[in-house]
Amino acid sequence: MHNETQQPTAILLFGATGDLAHRKLYPALYEIYKKTETPFAVIGIARRPWDHDRFREYVHSSLTENGKADRNEFLNRFYYYSLDVNNNEAYRGLKDLAERLDREYGLGGNRLFYLALAPEFFGTVTLNLKASGLTETAGFKRLIIEKPFGRDLKSAEALNTTIQSVFGEKEIYRIDHYLGKEMVQNIQVIRFANPIFESIWNNRYISNVQITVSETLGVGERAGYYDRTGALLDMVQNHLLQMTALTAMEPPSRLETEDIRDEKVKVLRSIRPVTVESARRDVVKGQYTKGVLPSGESVPGYREEENVPEDSETETFVAAKLFIDNFRWAGVPFYIRTGKRMAVKSTQIVIQFKDVPLNPYTSTFFAQEPNLLVIHVQPDEGLSLKLNAKAFTHKWDSKPITLEYCNNCSDVLGGPDAYERLLGDSLRGDSTNFTRWDEVALSWQFVEGITTAWKETNTPVRFYPAGSMGPAESDALLARDGFHWWPLTRINKN
Repeated sequence: MHNETQQPTAILLFGATGDLAHRKLYPALYEIYKKTETPFAVIGIARRPWDHDRFREYVHSSLTENGKADRNEFLNRFYYYSLDVNNNEAYRGLKDLAERLDREYGLGGNRLFYLALAPEFFGTVTLNLKASGLTETAGFKRLIIEKPFGRDLKSAEALNTTIQSVFGEKEIYRIDHYLGKEMVQNIQVIRFANPIFESIWNNRYISNVQITVSETLGVGERAGYYDRTGALLDMVQNHLLQMTALTAMEPPSRLETEDIRDEKVKVLRSIRPVTVESARRDVVKGQYTKGVLPSGESVPGYREEENVPEDSETETFVAAKLFIDNFRWAGVPFYIRTGKRMAVKSTQIVIQFKDVPLNPYTSTFFAQEPNLLVIHVQPDEGLSLKLNAKAFTHKWDSKPITLEYCNNCSDVLGGPDAYERLLGDSLRGDSTNFTRWDEVALSWQFVEGITTAWKETNTPVRFYPAGSMGPAESDALLARDGFHWWPLTRINKN
Protein backbone atom coordinates (compact mmCIF):
# COMPACT_ATOMS: atom_id res chain seq x y z
CA MET A 1 0.00 0.00 0.00
CA HIS A 2 1.30 3.44 -0.84
CA ASN A 3 1.97 5.88 1.93
CA GLU A 4 2.48 8.75 -0.46
CA THR A 5 1.38 12.15 0.66
CA GLN A 6 -1.43 13.93 -1.11
CA GLN A 7 -0.13 16.14 -3.87
CA PRO A 8 -1.66 19.43 -4.99
CA THR A 9 -4.53 18.40 -7.29
CA ALA A 10 -7.28 19.81 -9.48
CA ILE A 11 -10.45 17.78 -8.89
CA LEU A 12 -12.81 17.91 -11.87
CA LEU A 13 -16.14 16.68 -10.55
CA PHE A 14 -18.76 15.72 -13.14
CA GLY A 15 -22.29 15.55 -11.70
CA ALA A 16 -21.49 18.37 -9.26
CA THR A 17 -25.13 19.33 -8.63
CA GLY A 18 -26.23 15.73 -7.97
CA ASP A 19 -27.29 13.93 -4.83
CA LEU A 20 -24.07 11.92 -4.31
CA ALA A 21 -21.89 15.03 -4.52
CA HIS A 22 -24.09 16.90 -2.03
CA ARG A 23 -24.56 14.08 0.48
CA LYS A 24 -21.11 12.49 0.42
CA LEU A 25 -18.40 14.15 -1.67
CA TYR A 26 -18.46 17.77 -0.41
CA PRO A 27 -18.51 16.79 3.29
CA ALA A 28 -15.67 14.31 2.56
CA LEU A 29 -13.59 16.98 0.80
CA TYR A 30 -14.16 19.37 3.72
CA GLU A 31 -12.84 16.78 6.19
CA ILE A 32 -9.80 16.15 3.96
CA TYR A 33 -9.25 19.92 3.72
CA LYS A 34 -9.36 20.34 7.52
CA LYS A 35 -6.92 17.48 8.12
CA THR A 36 -4.31 18.13 5.43
CA GLU A 37 -2.40 21.12 4.18
CA THR A 38 -2.66 19.91 0.58
CA PRO A 39 -3.81 22.60 -1.81
CA PHE A 40 -6.56 21.48 -4.14
CA ALA A 41 -9.12 23.21 -6.31
CA VAL A 42 -12.44 21.76 -7.41
CA ILE A 43 -14.21 22.42 -10.68
CA GLY A 44 -17.85 21.37 -10.38
CA ILE A 45 -19.28 20.37 -13.75
CA ALA A 46 -22.98 19.94 -14.52
CA ARG A 47 -25.67 21.16 -16.91
CA ARG A 48 -27.31 23.77 -14.69
CA PRO A 49 -26.48 27.36 -15.70
CA TRP A 50 -24.91 28.29 -12.32
CA ASP A 51 -22.01 30.62 -11.57
CA HIS A 52 -19.20 30.12 -9.03
CA ASP A 53 -21.14 31.83 -6.20
CA ARG A 54 -24.30 29.78 -6.67
CA PHE A 55 -22.19 26.61 -6.68
CA ARG A 56 -20.34 27.64 -3.50
CA GLU A 57 -23.69 28.18 -1.75
CA TYR A 58 -24.70 24.65 -2.76
CA VAL A 59 -21.44 23.19 -1.42
CA HIS A 60 -21.84 25.18 1.79
CA SER A 61 -25.38 23.84 2.28
CA SER A 62 -23.99 20.27 2.28
CA LEU A 63 -21.74 20.86 5.30
CA THR A 64 -23.06 20.09 8.77
CA GLU A 65 -23.26 22.71 11.45
CA ASN A 66 -20.69 21.38 13.91
CA GLY A 67 -17.16 22.74 13.66
CA LYS A 68 -18.42 25.68 11.67
CA ALA A 69 -15.16 27.55 11.43
CA ASP A 70 -14.64 30.13 8.73
CA ARG A 71 -15.29 28.13 5.60
CA ASN A 72 -14.64 30.82 3.05
CA GLU A 73 -11.12 29.70 2.31
CA PHE A 74 -12.45 26.18 1.63
CA LEU A 75 -15.41 27.37 -0.46
CA ASN A 76 -13.27 29.76 -2.51
CA ARG A 77 -11.47 26.73 -3.93
CA PHE A 78 -14.69 25.66 -5.69
CA TYR A 79 -15.41 26.78 -9.26
CA TYR A 80 -18.29 25.96 -11.54
CA TYR A 81 -18.40 25.11 -15.23
CA SER A 82 -21.71 24.52 -17.00
CA LEU A 83 -21.36 21.75 -19.57
CA ASP A 84 -23.42 19.38 -21.66
CA VAL A 85 -21.18 16.29 -21.50
CA ASN A 86 -22.08 15.31 -25.08
CA ASN A 87 -20.90 18.65 -26.51
CA ASN A 88 -17.22 18.06 -27.19
CA GLU A 89 -16.60 21.72 -28.15
CA ALA A 90 -17.58 22.82 -24.62
CA TYR A 91 -14.66 20.95 -23.04
CA ARG A 92 -12.22 23.53 -24.42
CA GLY A 93 -13.45 26.16 -21.98
CA LEU A 94 -13.13 23.59 -19.20
CA LYS A 95 -9.50 23.02 -20.21
CA ASP A 96 -8.83 26.78 -20.06
CA LEU A 97 -10.30 26.96 -16.54
CA ALA A 98 -8.29 23.92 -15.39
CA GLU A 99 -5.07 25.49 -16.72
CA ARG A 100 -5.85 28.81 -15.03
CA LEU A 101 -6.38 27.09 -11.65
CA ASP A 102 -3.25 25.04 -12.24
CA ARG A 103 -1.21 28.25 -12.36
CA GLU A 104 -3.13 30.01 -9.60
CA TYR A 105 -2.84 27.20 -7.03
CA GLY A 106 0.45 25.64 -8.20
CA LEU A 107 -1.17 22.25 -8.86
CA GLY A 108 1.59 20.92 -11.12
CA GLY A 109 -0.86 19.61 -13.70
CA ASN A 110 -2.22 16.91 -11.35
CA ARG A 111 -5.81 16.08 -12.28
CA LEU A 112 -8.38 13.83 -10.66
CA PHE A 113 -11.54 13.33 -12.75
CA TYR A 114 -14.53 12.12 -10.71
CA LEU A 115 -17.53 10.89 -12.75
CA ALA A 116 -20.50 11.06 -10.36
CA LEU A 117 -22.77 10.61 -13.38
CA ALA A 118 -25.22 8.15 -14.87
CA PRO A 119 -23.07 5.24 -16.14
CA GLU A 120 -24.12 5.71 -19.77
CA PHE A 121 -21.98 8.89 -19.85
CA PHE A 122 -18.73 7.31 -18.58
CA GLY A 123 -17.40 6.46 -22.04
CA THR A 124 -18.52 9.73 -23.67
CA VAL A 125 -16.90 11.92 -21.02
CA THR A 126 -13.66 9.92 -21.04
CA LEU A 127 -13.27 10.22 -24.83
CA ASN A 128 -14.12 13.95 -24.73
CA LEU A 129 -11.53 14.53 -21.99
CA LYS A 130 -8.92 13.06 -24.32
CA ALA A 131 -10.15 14.87 -27.44
CA SER A 132 -10.04 18.24 -25.66
CA GLY A 133 -6.50 17.66 -24.36
CA LEU A 134 -7.58 17.71 -20.70
CA THR A 135 -5.75 14.43 -20.07
CA GLU A 136 -2.50 15.69 -21.62
CA THR A 137 -0.95 17.15 -18.53
CA ALA A 138 2.45 17.48 -16.89
CA GLY A 139 1.23 15.89 -13.64
CA PHE A 140 -0.72 12.71 -12.89
CA LYS A 141 -4.17 11.97 -14.27
CA ARG A 142 -6.63 9.71 -12.44
CA LEU A 143 -10.23 8.73 -13.09
CA ILE A 144 -12.77 7.78 -10.40
CA ILE A 145 -15.95 6.07 -11.57
CA GLU A 146 -18.98 5.04 -9.56
CA LYS A 147 -20.86 1.77 -9.99
CA PRO A 148 -22.41 0.15 -11.89
CA PHE A 149 -19.53 -0.57 -14.23
CA GLY A 150 -21.55 -1.78 -17.21
CA ARG A 151 -24.92 -3.58 -17.31
CA ASP A 152 -23.42 -7.01 -18.01
CA LEU A 153 -20.05 -8.51 -18.89
CA LYS A 154 -20.24 -7.45 -22.55
CA SER A 155 -21.06 -3.79 -21.84
CA ALA A 156 -18.50 -3.74 -19.00
CA GLU A 157 -15.82 -4.99 -21.41
CA ALA A 158 -16.77 -2.36 -24.02
CA LEU A 159 -16.70 0.40 -21.38
CA ASN A 160 -13.36 -0.82 -20.07
CA THR A 161 -11.86 -0.79 -23.58
CA THR A 162 -13.05 2.81 -24.06
CA ILE A 163 -11.72 4.02 -20.72
CA GLN A 164 -8.41 2.20 -21.12
CA SER A 165 -7.86 3.97 -24.43
CA VAL A 166 -7.43 7.14 -22.32
CA PHE A 167 -6.35 5.99 -18.83
CA GLY A 168 -4.03 3.16 -17.80
CA GLU A 169 -5.39 0.49 -15.38
CA LYS A 170 -3.34 2.03 -12.53
CA GLU A 171 -4.99 5.40 -13.19
CA ILE A 172 -8.56 4.03 -12.99
CA TYR A 173 -10.26 4.01 -9.58
CA ARG A 174 -13.51 2.01 -9.69
CA ILE A 175 -15.18 2.98 -6.45
CA ASP A 176 -17.09 0.56 -4.24
CA HIS A 177 -17.82 2.58 -1.11
CA TYR A 178 -18.14 -0.62 0.97
CA LEU A 179 -14.38 -1.05 0.56
CA GLY A 180 -13.93 2.25 2.39
CA LYS A 181 -15.89 1.12 5.46
CA GLU A 182 -13.83 0.66 8.59
CA MET A 183 -14.90 -2.89 9.43
CA VAL A 184 -14.63 -4.11 5.82
CA GLN A 185 -11.03 -2.90 5.81
CA ASN A 186 -10.66 -4.53 9.22
CA ILE A 187 -11.55 -8.04 7.97
CA GLN A 188 -7.96 -8.63 6.85
CA VAL A 189 -6.49 -7.43 10.16
CA ILE A 190 -8.91 -9.49 12.27
CA ARG A 191 -7.96 -12.59 10.28
CA PHE A 192 -4.28 -12.23 9.57
CA ALA A 193 -3.09 -10.41 12.72
CA ASN A 194 -4.74 -12.91 15.08
CA PRO A 195 -3.36 -16.46 15.00
CA ILE A 196 -6.35 -17.55 17.12
CA PHE A 197 -8.56 -16.90 14.06
CA GLU A 198 -6.21 -17.48 11.15
CA SER A 199 -5.34 -21.00 12.37
CA ILE A 200 -9.01 -22.07 12.29
CA TRP A 201 -10.15 -19.98 9.29
CA ASN A 202 -10.85 -22.99 7.07
CA ASN A 203 -13.22 -25.87 6.32
CA ARG A 204 -11.99 -27.98 9.22
CA TYR A 205 -13.39 -25.57 11.80
CA ILE A 206 -15.96 -23.36 10.02
CA SER A 207 -19.38 -24.79 9.19
CA ASN A 208 -20.77 -21.83 7.20
CA VAL A 209 -20.38 -18.12 6.55
CA GLN A 210 -23.34 -15.70 6.33
CA ILE A 211 -23.05 -12.24 4.77
CA THR A 212 -26.06 -9.92 4.97
CA VAL A 213 -26.69 -6.41 3.66
CA SER A 214 -30.24 -5.50 4.61
CA GLU A 215 -31.99 -2.16 4.17
CA THR A 216 -35.22 -0.86 5.64
CA LEU A 217 -35.63 1.70 2.85
CA GLY A 218 -37.65 1.02 -0.29
CA VAL A 219 -36.64 2.20 -3.75
CA GLY A 220 -37.84 5.76 -3.18
CA GLU A 221 -36.91 8.13 -5.99
CA ARG A 222 -34.50 5.65 -7.58
CA ALA A 223 -37.32 3.48 -8.94
CA GLY A 224 -36.61 4.28 -12.60
CA TYR A 225 -32.95 3.25 -12.24
CA TYR A 226 -33.62 0.40 -9.82
CA ASP A 227 -36.26 -1.31 -11.95
CA ARG A 228 -33.67 -1.75 -14.72
CA THR A 229 -31.06 -2.98 -12.25
CA GLY A 230 -32.49 -4.93 -9.30
CA ALA A 231 -30.76 -6.17 -6.15
CA LEU A 232 -28.50 -8.62 -7.99
CA LEU A 233 -26.71 -5.95 -10.00
CA ASP A 234 -27.12 -3.18 -7.43
CA MET A 235 -25.64 -5.09 -4.46
CA VAL A 236 -24.43 -8.63 -5.23
CA GLN A 237 -22.23 -7.89 -8.25
CA ASN A 238 -20.15 -5.46 -6.19
CA HIS A 239 -20.57 -5.13 -2.41
CA LEU A 240 -21.46 -8.72 -1.52
CA LEU A 241 -18.92 -10.39 -3.78
CA GLN A 242 -16.21 -8.01 -2.54
CA MET A 243 -16.98 -8.86 1.10
CA THR A 244 -17.00 -12.57 0.19
CA ALA A 245 -13.56 -12.19 -1.41
CA LEU A 246 -12.11 -10.38 1.62
CA THR A 247 -13.53 -12.97 4.02
CA ALA A 248 -12.22 -15.92 2.02
CA MET A 249 -8.90 -14.69 0.55
CA GLU A 250 -5.48 -16.14 1.37
CA PRO A 251 -2.97 -13.98 3.27
CA PRO A 252 -1.21 -11.71 0.75
CA SER A 253 2.58 -12.10 0.62
CA ARG A 254 2.98 -8.34 1.14
CA LEU A 255 0.59 -5.55 2.07
CA GLU A 256 0.94 -4.07 -1.40
CA THR A 257 -2.00 -3.04 -3.57
CA GLU A 258 -1.54 -5.64 -6.31
CA ASP A 259 -0.78 -8.51 -3.89
CA ILE A 260 -4.03 -7.89 -2.00
CA ARG A 261 -6.03 -7.61 -5.21
CA ASP A 262 -4.41 -10.77 -6.61
CA GLU A 263 -5.70 -12.78 -3.63
CA LYS A 264 -9.23 -11.39 -4.04
CA VAL A 265 -9.16 -12.37 -7.72
CA LYS A 266 -8.18 -15.95 -6.81
CA VAL A 267 -11.30 -16.21 -4.62
CA LEU A 268 -13.58 -14.81 -7.33
CA ARG A 269 -12.08 -17.31 -9.79
CA SER A 270 -12.76 -20.16 -7.35
CA ILE A 271 -16.47 -19.42 -6.82
CA ARG A 272 -18.40 -22.29 -8.35
CA PRO A 273 -20.21 -21.05 -11.49
CA VAL A 274 -24.00 -21.00 -11.41
CA THR A 275 -25.91 -23.39 -13.69
CA VAL A 276 -29.62 -23.40 -14.46
CA GLU A 277 -29.99 -26.29 -12.02
CA SER A 278 -27.99 -24.70 -9.18
CA ALA A 279 -29.75 -21.34 -9.68
CA ARG A 280 -33.10 -23.04 -9.18
CA ARG A 281 -31.84 -24.73 -6.02
CA ASP A 282 -29.42 -22.19 -4.49
CA VAL A 283 -30.62 -18.71 -5.48
CA VAL A 284 -33.75 -16.95 -4.20
CA LYS A 285 -35.26 -14.00 -6.07
CA GLY A 286 -37.62 -11.92 -3.93
CA GLN A 287 -39.73 -8.76 -4.10
CA TYR A 288 -41.38 -6.85 -1.27
CA THR A 289 -45.13 -6.41 -0.99
CA LYS A 290 -46.88 -3.88 1.21
CA GLY A 291 -46.30 -4.29 4.91
CA VAL A 292 -45.56 -2.64 8.23
CA LEU A 293 -42.05 -1.70 9.31
CA PRO A 294 -40.94 -2.28 12.93
CA SER A 295 -41.38 1.48 13.46
CA GLY A 296 -45.12 0.96 12.83
CA GLU A 297 -45.09 2.72 9.46
CA SER A 298 -47.24 1.13 6.73
CA VAL A 299 -45.46 1.11 3.38
CA PRO A 300 -46.53 0.17 -0.16
CA GLY A 301 -45.27 -2.86 -2.06
CA TYR A 302 -42.61 -2.52 -4.75
CA ARG A 303 -45.15 -2.71 -7.60
CA GLU A 304 -47.12 0.12 -5.98
CA GLU A 305 -44.11 2.46 -5.89
CA GLU A 306 -44.01 5.43 -8.26
CA ASN A 307 -42.43 4.68 -11.67
CA VAL A 308 -42.55 0.89 -11.15
CA PRO A 309 -44.61 -1.17 -13.65
CA GLU A 310 -47.42 -3.04 -11.88
CA ASP A 311 -46.22 -6.37 -13.28
CA SER A 312 -42.50 -5.77 -12.57
CA GLU A 313 -40.44 -8.92 -12.01
CA THR A 314 -37.43 -6.94 -10.74
CA GLU A 315 -35.98 -8.46 -7.59
CA THR A 316 -35.59 -6.33 -4.45
CA PHE A 317 -34.12 -9.28 -2.54
CA VAL A 318 -31.54 -11.95 -3.37
CA ALA A 319 -30.28 -14.81 -1.23
CA ALA A 320 -27.78 -17.33 -2.57
CA LYS A 321 -25.57 -20.19 -1.50
CA LEU A 322 -22.04 -20.04 -2.93
CA PHE A 323 -19.21 -22.52 -2.81
CA ILE A 324 -15.57 -21.54 -3.09
CA ASP A 325 -13.85 -24.53 -4.64
CA ASN A 326 -10.35 -24.28 -3.23
CA PHE A 327 -8.30 -26.07 -0.57
CA ARG A 328 -9.26 -23.77 2.30
CA TRP A 329 -13.01 -23.59 1.70
CA ALA A 330 -14.06 -26.83 -0.05
CA GLY A 331 -17.49 -27.85 1.23
CA VAL A 332 -18.22 -24.68 3.28
CA PRO A 333 -21.39 -22.91 2.15
CA PHE A 334 -21.24 -19.10 1.95
CA TYR A 335 -24.77 -17.72 2.29
CA ILE A 336 -25.30 -14.17 1.05
CA ARG A 337 -28.46 -12.08 1.15
CA THR A 338 -29.48 -8.52 0.49
CA GLY A 339 -32.86 -6.86 0.38
CA LYS A 340 -34.85 -3.67 0.60
CA ARG A 341 -37.69 -2.96 3.04
CA MET A 342 -36.41 -5.53 5.51
CA ALA A 343 -36.94 -5.53 9.27
CA VAL A 344 -33.46 -4.22 10.12
CA LYS A 345 -30.84 -2.01 8.49
CA SER A 346 -27.62 -3.93 8.96
CA THR A 347 -24.48 -5.17 7.25
CA GLN A 348 -22.72 -8.02 8.98
CA ILE A 349 -20.64 -11.11 8.40
CA VAL A 350 -21.24 -14.15 10.60
CA ILE A 351 -18.63 -16.92 10.81
CA GLN A 352 -20.24 -20.02 12.35
CA PHE A 353 -17.76 -22.54 13.76
CA LYS A 354 -18.38 -26.27 13.80
CA ASP A 355 -19.72 -27.94 16.90
CA VAL A 356 -17.50 -30.08 19.11
CA PRO A 357 -18.12 -33.80 18.49
CA LEU A 358 -19.85 -35.66 21.38
CA ASN A 359 -20.02 -32.59 23.59
CA PRO A 360 -21.14 -33.53 27.15
CA TYR A 361 -21.95 -29.92 28.08
CA THR A 362 -25.40 -29.74 26.59
CA SER A 363 -28.48 -29.06 28.61
CA THR A 364 -32.21 -29.23 28.45
CA PHE A 365 -32.31 -25.73 29.92
CA PHE A 366 -29.71 -24.07 27.72
CA ALA A 367 -29.40 -25.53 24.26
CA GLN A 368 -25.74 -25.06 23.50
CA GLU A 369 -25.12 -22.63 20.67
CA PRO A 370 -22.27 -22.78 18.18
CA ASN A 371 -19.38 -20.34 18.49
CA LEU A 372 -19.93 -17.33 16.23
CA LEU A 373 -17.66 -14.51 15.20
CA VAL A 374 -19.78 -11.58 14.02
CA ILE A 375 -18.15 -8.71 12.13
CA HIS A 376 -20.51 -5.74 12.38
CA VAL A 377 -19.97 -3.42 9.39
CA GLN A 378 -22.89 -1.01 9.89
CA PRO A 379 -24.66 0.67 11.66
CA ASP A 380 -22.46 -0.62 14.49
CA GLU A 381 -18.78 -1.11 13.69
CA GLY A 382 -17.17 -3.83 15.72
CA LEU A 383 -16.95 -7.49 16.66
CA SER A 384 -18.95 -9.96 18.71
CA LEU A 385 -17.59 -13.35 19.71
CA LYS A 386 -20.24 -15.76 20.98
CA LEU A 387 -18.99 -18.50 23.30
CA ASN A 388 -20.42 -20.95 25.83
CA ALA A 389 -19.71 -20.81 29.56
CA LYS A 390 -20.98 -22.60 32.66
CA ALA A 391 -24.35 -21.36 33.87
CA PHE A 392 -24.63 -20.24 37.51
CA THR A 393 -26.43 -23.35 38.66
CA HIS A 394 -25.42 -26.41 40.66
CA LYS A 395 -25.52 -28.46 37.46
CA TRP A 396 -23.04 -28.54 34.60
CA ASP A 397 -25.30 -26.49 32.40
CA SER A 398 -23.81 -24.17 29.81
CA LYS A 399 -25.08 -20.80 28.68
CA PRO A 400 -24.11 -18.57 25.76
CA ILE A 401 -22.02 -15.47 26.53
CA THR A 402 -20.87 -12.69 24.19
CA LEU A 403 -17.59 -10.79 24.11
CA GLU A 404 -17.96 -7.49 22.26
CA TYR A 405 -15.85 -4.69 20.88
CA CYS A 406 -17.41 -1.56 19.41
CA ASN A 407 -15.46 0.84 17.25
CA ASN A 408 -18.08 3.61 16.98
CA CYS A 409 -19.98 3.42 20.27
CA SER A 410 -18.10 6.07 22.24
CA ASP A 411 -18.91 9.76 22.13
CA VAL A 412 -15.58 10.42 20.47
CA LEU A 413 -16.07 11.26 16.81
CA GLY A 414 -15.55 8.14 14.73
CA GLY A 415 -12.99 7.60 12.01
CA PRO A 416 -13.33 8.94 8.52
CA ASP A 417 -16.42 8.24 6.44
CA ALA A 418 -15.98 5.73 3.60
CA TYR A 419 -15.96 8.44 0.93
CA GLU A 420 -13.47 10.56 2.86
CA ARG A 421 -11.16 7.57 3.15
CA LEU A 422 -11.49 6.60 -0.53
CA LEU A 423 -11.12 10.16 -1.83
CA GLY A 424 -8.02 10.54 0.34
CA ASP A 425 -6.66 7.27 -1.07
CA SER A 426 -7.21 8.42 -4.64
CA LEU A 427 -5.47 11.75 -3.98
CA ARG A 428 -2.49 9.80 -2.61
CA GLY A 429 -2.50 7.34 -5.51
CA ASP A 430 -3.40 4.30 -3.38
CA SER A 431 -5.83 2.04 -5.27
CA THR A 432 -5.85 -0.87 -2.79
CA ASN A 433 -9.49 -0.33 -1.83
CA PHE A 434 -10.75 0.11 -5.38
CA THR A 435 -11.66 -2.72 -7.74
CA ARG A 436 -9.34 -3.85 -10.50
CA TRP A 437 -10.73 -4.74 -13.91
CA ASP A 438 -10.30 -8.51 -13.51
CA GLU A 439 -12.29 -8.39 -10.24
CA VAL A 440 -15.11 -6.58 -12.06
CA ALA A 441 -15.04 -9.06 -14.98
CA LEU A 442 -15.13 -12.13 -12.69
CA SER A 443 -17.99 -10.64 -10.65
CA TRP A 444 -19.96 -10.08 -13.86
CA GLN A 445 -19.27 -13.64 -15.01
CA PHE A 446 -20.69 -15.04 -11.78
CA VAL A 447 -23.74 -12.76 -11.78
CA GLU A 448 -24.45 -13.47 -15.45
CA GLY A 449 -24.72 -17.15 -14.59
CA ILE A 450 -27.66 -16.19 -12.37
CA THR A 451 -29.33 -13.75 -14.80
CA THR A 452 -29.02 -16.27 -17.66
CA ALA A 453 -30.57 -19.03 -15.53
CA TRP A 454 -33.40 -16.71 -14.45
CA LYS A 455 -34.15 -15.83 -18.07
CA GLU A 456 -34.01 -19.43 -19.30
CA THR A 457 -36.33 -20.73 -16.61
CA ASN A 458 -38.44 -17.55 -16.41
CA THR A 459 -37.89 -17.55 -12.64
CA PRO A 460 -40.74 -15.78 -10.82
CA VAL A 461 -40.13 -13.50 -7.83
CA ARG A 462 -40.98 -14.82 -4.36
CA PHE A 463 -42.89 -12.25 -2.35
CA TYR A 464 -42.14 -11.08 1.18
CA PRO A 465 -43.98 -8.45 3.20
CA ALA A 466 -42.13 -5.19 3.86
CA GLY A 467 -40.76 -5.27 7.41
CA SER A 468 -39.83 -8.99 7.28
CA MET A 469 -36.44 -10.63 6.66
CA GLY A 470 -37.25 -11.84 3.15
CA PRO A 471 -39.24 -14.68 1.55
CA ALA A 472 -39.68 -18.10 3.21
CA GLU A 473 -37.52 -19.65 0.47
CA SER A 474 -34.53 -17.76 1.89
CA ASP A 475 -34.94 -19.56 5.24
CA ALA A 476 -35.47 -22.87 3.44
CA LEU A 477 -32.15 -22.38 1.61
CA LEU A 478 -30.30 -22.79 4.94
CA ALA A 479 -32.75 -25.17 6.60
CA ARG A 480 -31.97 -27.80 3.91
CA ASP A 481 -28.38 -27.85 5.22
CA GLY A 482 -29.43 -27.87 8.89
CA PHE A 483 -28.60 -24.15 9.41
CA HIS A 484 -30.58 -20.94 9.91
CA TRP A 485 -29.93 -17.25 9.40
CA TRP A 486 -28.55 -15.76 12.59
CA PRO A 487 -30.49 -12.71 13.80
CA LEU A 488 -28.89 -9.39 12.93
CA THR A 489 -27.74 -8.14 16.32
CA ARG A 490 -26.61 -4.77 17.66
CA ILE A 491 -23.58 -4.40 19.90
CA ASN A 492 -24.54 -3.74 23.52
CA LYS A 493 -23.38 -0.17 24.07
CA ASN A 494 -23.53 -0.13 27.88
